[in-house]
Amino acid sequence: MNATILNTARKAGKELGLPYAGVVTPEQAWTLLQNDSHVILVDVRTNAERDWVGRVILPEAQHQAVQWSLYPEGQPNPDFMAQLTSAVEDKDTIILYLCRSGVRSRHGAKLATEHGYTQCYDILQGFEGDKDTHGHRKTVGGWCSAALPWMGA
Repeated sequence: MNATILNTARKAGKELGLPYAGVVTPEQAWTLLQNDSHVILVDVRTNAERDWVGRVILPEAQHQAVQWSLYPEGQPNPDFMAQLTSAVEDKDTIILYLCRSGVRSRHGAKLATEHGYTQCYDILQGFEGDKDTHGHRKTVGGWCSAALPWMGA
């Protein structure tokens, strides 16, 4: 199962010309995480987002938080790579990057790939997904909309 998902993710990455290994849906990410304890989810949202909006429920060994940008300044995290390297030492680990809607996670996957990580995958649609017709998230795409395990603030 995992090999099929990863092959599909890598194929999509090549077709899209991505500068990292590939992309997975939230459901595919969950399957990968359930079937291999060595797969790591790196949540690149701010600490405030995880505290106030919600967080993925995973064993601590599979879930790392490495902020892409800092709250409240919104500035890039100058220690992103140092923190990632500390959290995930093996550069061949399968890493699934998650943010709110799938933008910052792409940046994290790209930068990690540029620093030698070989298995970086963006989780499409992120944690909250796109906005619905009322401007609200968590109902159109993303981890929450897929009803995958998470806990609210």
